[in-house]
Amino acid sequence: ISIGIVAEDGREYYAEPDDIDVSTLSYWLKANVVPHLKGPRKPRQQIAQEIMEFVGDIHYPNNPPEFWAYFADYDWVLFCQLFGGMLNLPSGWPMLCFDLKQMAVQMGIQRALFPKQEGTLHNALEDAKWNKQVHEFLNSWLQRLGNS
Repeated sequence: ISIGIVAEDGREYYAEPDDIDVSTLSYWLKANVVPHLKGPRKPRQQIAQEIMEFVGDIHYPNNPPEFWAYFADYDWVLFCQLFGGMLNLPSGWPMLCFDLKQMAVQMGIQRALFPKQEGTLHNALEDAKWNKQVHEFLNSWLQRLGNS
């Protein structure tokens, strides 16, 4: 019902699809996400176009963009639907989203060690900012392990 993206360089993107019928949402979404929706509301096609512009084509062809999220599976399915499904993602984009939770589990790192999320929980942009912090934290942990 909203999308937030934070690029490696700190740029941010946020939007909400304008076709969401709040009455059909689950109780959890109504209680935990809807109160934090503040717009802008846009057509899904416009959101997809803006995301393509946000990601840009500077990565291609040798360095495709990476997408990371915490418990990414369902969010990735919904993200792909903005483009008509995973097979319709822009050329050169990966058909997967890397999962920070899986990375942490594989490294044996408990969530209690993660940076604390300072922003509003379940706000897509605030969650994306935290995801970036967690990604940086896990990568720094990997670098420390590699240097020991």
